[in-house]
Amino acid sequence: MAKKKNQMNEDSRKIAEKDFEPSYYNEESQFEKGLAETHEQVSDDYSEGTIDRKEGKED
Repeated sequence: MAKKKNQMNEDSRKIAEKDFEPSYYNEESQFEKGLAETHEQVSDDYSEGTIDRKEGKED
């Protein structure tokens, strides 16, 4: 059981250490596709700005 838990921790570390790469848009793995989609959503929201800006209010 301890060996299986250590393997799970090792696998978790490998995933946690990954950063977004633009090539992930063309990959087949679920993890890389999900990371690419999440990156796109965050990028779109960041570019859009705040709720005030979305409603057309000015500072």
